[in-house]
Amino acid sequence: MRVLFVCLGNICRSPTAEGVLRQKLRDAGLAKRIEVASAGTGGWHAGEAPDVRSQR
Repeated sequence: MRVLFVCLGNICRSPTAEGVLRQKLRDAGLAKRIEVASAGTGGWHAGEAPDVRSQR
């Protein structure tokens, strides 16, 4: 199974959702069975790191 989280710039909301789900999948022992990714609909922040507030 694959899950893709999408937001406008992929620097805050979708990376946060991706990180939360990845941790929950690890905790449940499902990380190897479900692929998780995030993306943005615009390229304004391409190549930039996620917003520092979403990395906490």
